[in-house]
Amino acid sequence: MSKNSVTITDNRNGNQVELDILDPTIGSSAIDIRKLHTKLGLFTYDPGFQATASCKSDITFIDGDKGILLYRGYPIEQLAEHSNYLETSYLLMYGHLPSKEEYHDFIGIIKKHTMVHEGIKQFFNGFQHDAHPMAIMVGVVGALSAFYHDSLDITNARHREISAHRLLSKMPTIAAYSHRRAHGLPLPYPRNDLDFIENFMYMMFSVPSREYIVDPVAVRAMRLIFILHADHEQNASTSTVRLASSSGANPFACISAGIASLWGPAHGGANEAVIHMLEEIKHPDEIPKYIERAKDKNDDYRLMGFGHRIYKNYDPRAKIIREACNDLLDAMGSNSHPLFDTARQLEKIALEDEYFLERNLYPNVDFYSGIILKALGMPLNMFTVIFAMARTAGWISQWLEMMEDKEQRIGRPRQLYTGAKVRDYVDLSKR
Repeated sequence: MSKNSVTITDNRNGNQVELDILDPTIGSSAIDIRKLHTKLGLFTYDPGFQATASCKSDITFIDGDKGILLYRGYPIEQLAEHSNYLETSYLLMYGHLPSKEEYHDFIGIIKKHTMVHEGIKQFFNGFQHDAHPMAIMVGVVGALSAFYHDSLDITNARHREISAHRLLSKMPTIAAYSHRRAHGLPLPYPRNDLDFIENFMYMMFSVPSREYIVDPVAVRAMRLIFILHADHEQNASTSTVRLASSSGANPFACISAGIASLWGPAHGGANEAVIHMLEEIKHPDEIPKYIERAKDKNDDYRLMGFGHRIYKNYDPRAKIIREACNDLLDAMGSNSHPLFDTARQLEKIALEDEYFLERNLYPNVDFYSGIILKALGMPLNMFTVIFAMARTAGWISQWLEMMEDKEQRIGRPRQLYTGAKVRDYVDLSKR
């Protein structure tokens, strides 16, 4: 038996199969189970894919126990301090930090594609005035393939790159238009004299009647949110993008599928839920009551923004964004903002309470990103949209990687069937 393998024995009949162990660069090894059904007639059962690697990837590494997050090997702390969103996007998409020439060329390409086809604007008028921006995002992004069908050959590397650039550059425009449609505001053209984040802020909040001045502190906080959310390994929405891609669907359809998956409250809606929680608590004096409710096994109430399925230690993104949250509120003269006061006190109590410490319920990135977005005046229904904009870089990178994967197959999970056994049809007259 090979040292890099395991042997599985079926105790019912004594049949065996030797399965290879695949070693990663860093992290946990994986058992290659592709021969399991052929040799033993068995599948694995893993609801939620908690112990299943669905692909090989060079993009993002997470060590949840140690609180480590790497993009292409670079610690998230270094990228958050020194990089910006488009440079990070380039890193995710191409696998290396760009040279000066590559960086400026990439910025130029993204700015070139920021406008959307004039016909796309008509789509926004077709939505109900109070439609959720995420509903608009799903529809409009999916419809892009009807306007940009000159580069939909997914077997052509150049076509893939053009579609990737278009998606990354047009997402802020579509996101801002989704918000403005609901408020009866005119749809502004992008300003390519501004950087990626500044341009989004301008398209969100500018009005023709007065000059819009972008606050650099607000931009820094938003830039951090974008970098920290750019990718996060094989989460629900990224896995959705990959699953849709495995069928050969066009990139716009695949990203639209990812947006739909992100819309779920258990995934992209967590930071919005944090705000609802803090608004319900209302005042720091009320925190003990809610903590006791969270501890009560007979009460289904739970505190939002604490703990993470992957991170069993402090979420490294939360450490970074907490400082930005403090800086933003101080600069805005909002250091006594009641929501933040409540959040800060809740964090302090939770980090000292044995109940939370024993269960590794540390504040996660959503705990603070929600406060930042609220302080910036972002409507609650835009929180998940901003998450989708940021995650677009990761979705695109994962899609590009998958398109070059020689081992990719159309996604087809198996099941453990628990329904009725074979039975004969009985005519309606005899039932």
